[in-house]
Amino acid sequence: MRVTKTVVLKSERLPKKVSKIFVELEGMYREMLLQTVLFAVQNETTSFVKLKAEKYRFLREFYPQLPSHYAYTVCQDSALRAKSFLKRKRKGLAEKVYPEVRNVSIWLDDHLWRAGLTVIKITTHKGWIEVGLEAHKHYWKTVNSGWKLASQARIKPDKKERRLIIYLTFFKDVEQYKAKSWISVDVNEDNVTALVDFTPVIFETGQKKITLGYYYRRKRVQKKWDKKLGSRNEKKRKILRKLREKDKKRDVRLKLAKIIVKEAKKRNAGIILEKLPKNVPRRMLERVGDKQLRHRIYQSAFLGVQKAIEEKAREYGVPVIRVNPKNTSRICPVHNAVVEYEDGRFGVCSAGGEVWHRDVLAVWNLYLRALQGDGSSALSSGGFFVDGRLVPLASTATSEAIWIEKSRWLRWNSLPPTQSDTLSHKMKR
Repeated sequence: MRVTKTVVLKSERLPKKVSKIFVELEGMYREMLLQTVLFAVQNETTSFVKLKAEKYRFLREFYPQLPSHYAYTVCQDSALRAKSFLKRKRKGLAEKVYPEVRNVSIWLDDHLWRAGLTVIKITTHKGWIEVGLEAHKHYWKTVNSGWKLASQARIKPDKKERRLIIYLTFFKDVEQYKAKSWISVDVNEDNVTALVDFTPVIFETGQKKITLGYYYRRKRVQKKWDKKLGSRNEKKRKILRKLREKDKKRDVRLKLAKIIVKEAKKRNAGIILEKLPKNVPRRMLERVGDKQLRHRIYQSAFLGVQKAIEEKAREYGVPVIRVNPKNTSRICPVHNAVVEYEDGRFGVCSAGGEVWHRDVLAVWNLYLRALQGDGSSALSSGGFFVDGRLVPLASTATSEAIWIEKSRWLRWNSLPPTQSDTLSHKMKR
C-alpha cells in the first residue's frame, strides 16, 4: 500500500526581480487555468488525456514563452477541478453555474523542477531559477525516515514576504498487517476514549474550552473594531487572522492520533472507529436551538479526529474498520438492556444495575460489535472470549476508567508502559 503526505516549506526571501518573475508566472498560469476549467465544465470533460488533446495547442499559442509542460500541468489541475465541481453540481451542492478559480498553486511535473536537500530549481518563462529552502524539523524528519520525494510538486508566490510557498509530496510503501486484537475509539466533544488492553482510557482534549475561548475573543474583536471602523476593515481582519484556533485543534488531533496508532502498532492491533455520515454535525444540529451549543458541536470536528487517526494508521500499516454506532451509548452489553442516565454522563443499567460512563459504554459496544461482525468471538452471559479466556464485562462496568488530562498526554509520544503512571488521574465524576 502506497502512502503519501505533503510537507509545506517556505523559500528564502527572494530578490525583487526574482519575486516578480514568479508573480508573472502565477498570473499566466491562472489565465490558462481559467480558460481550461471553463472549457472542461462546459463540455463535461474530466479526463486529463481528453482535455490535453483538446486544449494543448491552444495553451501553447496562448503563452508561447512558457515551457511546454506547463500546458500539461494546467490540464491536470483543470481536469481535477472540473471533476470535483461537476460531482458537487450533480448532488445539488454547487451554488454557481461555473466554478470560481480563487486559490491557485502552480503544478510542477518532473520536467519543470529539480530538488536538492536545501534548494529547488524551477524553470520559468525567464529560464531556470534556483531558490533556497528554509528547512524545518518536520521536513528533515520526513527526509530521514524512509520517505521518498514524488515527481510532482506545487508552488505559490507570497507577494508580501517575497517568498515561495512550496508543497513537496513524499511517498513510501507500507505493508498492512493482519490485526490480532482491536482498539476501539469513541470521539466526543471534549474527549476521545480508547479501549486499550480492555482498559478504557479517556484522553481529555479541551475542545470545548478552546472553542468557547476563541468564540468570545472573536466577538470582542468584532465588536470593538466594527464600532470604530465599520464591519469591513483590514485592522479587524488582521487581528482575526492571528488567532490560532485551527492550529491548536490540529495539533491536538495529530498528537492524539499518533499515540493511539502507536499503541495499536505495538500490539499488532487494529483500530475500530464509528461509521459516521459525512454531514454528522448538520444532523446533530437539527434539534439544537442554542446558538452557542450549535457552534460548539459544529467546531467539535468528529470527522477530523477520525481522519487524523486513519491517515496516521495508513502510515504505520495499522488496519482500521468502521462499525455502526447506533445506540452504542444506550445499551448495556452485559444484559442488552437500556442504560438510564440521570446524572450527566453516568447511567445505570435498567436490568443489572451496573454503573456505566457514557463514553466507556460506547467503546465497549463498538469493540463487541466488531467482534461479532467478523465472527472471531462469541458473547456469553458474563462477557466474551479472547484467546480462549473469558473477559468479564460486569466487573469492568463499575470500575473507573483512566482519565488523562490534556496537559499530560500532550507531552507523551505513547502511553506509559505501566498503568501506575496514569492511575492518579482516574475518571472524574
